[in-house]
Amino acid sequence: MFRFNIIAQTKGGDQHNVVALGGHTDSVGAGPGINDNGSGTIGILEVAKALTKYSVNNAVRFCFWSAEEFGLVGSTKYVQSLSAEELNKIALYLNFDMIASPNYVYFVYDGDGSAFNLTGPPGSDKIEHMFEKHFLDVGWEVKPTAFDGRSDYGPFLNVSIPCGGLFTGAEGVKTTEEAAYYGGKAGAWYDPNYHLAGDNVKNCDLGAWITNTKAIAHAVATYARSTTTIPKRTHSKVKRGLPKAKPHLRHSHCGHQDLLE
Repeated sequence: MFRFNIIAQTKGGDQHNVVALGGHTDSVGAGPGINDNGSGTIGILEVAKALTKYSVNNAVRFCFWSAEEFGLVGSTKYVQSLSAEELNKIALYLNFDMIASPNYVYFVYDGDGSAFNLTGPPGSDKIEHMFEKHFLDVGWEVKPTAFDGRSDYGPFLNVSIPCGGLFTGAEGVKTTEEAAYYGGKAGAWYDPNYHLAGDNVKNCDLGAWITNTKAIAHAVATYARSTTTIPKRTHSKVKRGLPKAKPHLRHSHCGHQDLLE
């Protein structure tokens, strides 16, 4: 288990209007953790590397969380460590956890609450719709996934920061309709190797990972240019009353270093 968060922020861009994104670096003892969550962290790293060739209007903060599998420990400690002033600098947070499931569906967090009746902080709906449009533009329809705080975006929701993100499924069962559209096997888990020894490189879907990583790049490019579609936050430390993550399913010190120019 990694004991430290790693936080890297661009030197360029408005340091008082930060686009944050992240994923967790740890895995469960039973599995190598390549989809959960090597897929998300490597996707974020690819975008961070590419971003070094560009300038940004808004600062971009890349977050790599520890101990997600033990109850969102790293991200929770980080959010709790920030003052109200620092929290108000974060325009939005994007989360990427499991984006290469072998029996994948392209899921987007249900920020507007239209599918699961749990609405995110203002602006979360705009993030969901941005992802929906992007996937349509590249030839895919997406499905909503519950915005229940089960991964590292939960602590950000709890302090009213707009959130969004992508997911390709874990222990949920793929429907016949989903299999007809995305391919794969109906009646099986989206990731049959979830939290098991088979969560390795061989059992990840590279095509799904590439599609989702390009979507991460699109989101970062969109909001690094402008966050005008995201309402300004006027308060912090407001609890949303999210259900607690199940410790056996999901899910410090913090290091901050300016690595990107």
